[in-house]
Amino acid sequence: MSKISLRQVRAVIAVCEEGSFTRAAERENATQSGISQHVAAVERTLKTHLFTRAGGRVTPTPAGLRYYKRCVEAVGTLELAGEEARALAGEVTGDLRIGLMPTFTRAVLAPVLDDFVPRYPEVRLHIVEGYSNLLTDMVLDDALDVAIVPAFEGAMGLKQRLLVRDREMLISGPRRGMTELAPVRLADCKPLKVVVPGPNNIRRRNLDTYFQTHNVEIEAMLEMDAMIATLEFVARSDWVAVLPSVISVNDIGRGELIVNPLAAPELHAEFVVIQPTRRTLSTQARLFLERFEAEVAHIHGVWDAAIKGPRKAKRLAAN
Repeated sequence: MSKISLRQVRAVIAVCEEGSFTRAAERENATQSGISQHVAAVERTLKTHLFTRAGGRVTPTPAGLRYYKRCVEAVGTLELAGEEARALAGEVTGDLRIGLMPTFTRAVLAPVLDDFVPRYPEVRLHIVEGYSNLLTDMVLDDALDVAIVPAFEGAMGLKQRLLVRDREMLISGPRRGMTELAPVRLADCKPLKVVVPGPNNIRRRNLDTYFQTHNVEIEAMLEMDAMIATLEFVARSDWVAVLPSVISVNDIGRGELIVNPLAAPELHAEFVVIQPTRRTLSTQARLFLERFEAEVAHIHGVWDAAIKGPRKAKRLAAN
């Protein structure tokens, strides 16, 4: 059987993920006719059609989808071999492009950078802050190596793994009069004026479901996809927000923002690491994510101790 080149394999992967010969050509820095020729050559070699073309959309056939998955595995294995060779040589260098939500940049990122940057000075870091839709698109466009976003159903061209399951907290200002760190039932905190993400945000759907399912009475709702502004507004008003614990750990005991764990029931948010399916995680990305996960685990330990502290004190006082 005639050999199929790596360039032809990459062309098939690009067309499958982009759903278009034009976009595949742009991604691969090739011409549309060149991509078409590569795909046609593979189809002739395999003696089967890999794609159907209808309504301006290119869709993989069952054979094409199966071939795509095997091609992604093969290209990933080649990249992994290179990463393992560099790791054995003790070489940790190169670019690292990370996408993070404001959820993680406020409290998690700084201590991670404080450790990672001096430890790996040859890694050229580029960090982008944004919300899930932007970061997902950037990963798909190969503008980011990895991103951390709320868990979602997935998309062609992306692979994901669970990074953390984080507890949601009620965030309020002093004017609201909440007792810091005391578990709260939102249905008992009426009426609520709550700041929420916009409708395209994955977390918004989860919050709406929680409010409706557990009879949370909402007096007013303000949509805001601006985390710093949300926190500043909540701190100086009687509005509240529901946010993951990792963003507010540094607010414990400061008095500017009051943090209360949600109870009866608890609410959790899941966050995943996403990367292009066709790419293997680089050594520098793996090391960064390991340090990142360790910092999130540390923050969860701080929260566990803080939440248990007042409860323990209350039990001792009762005795």
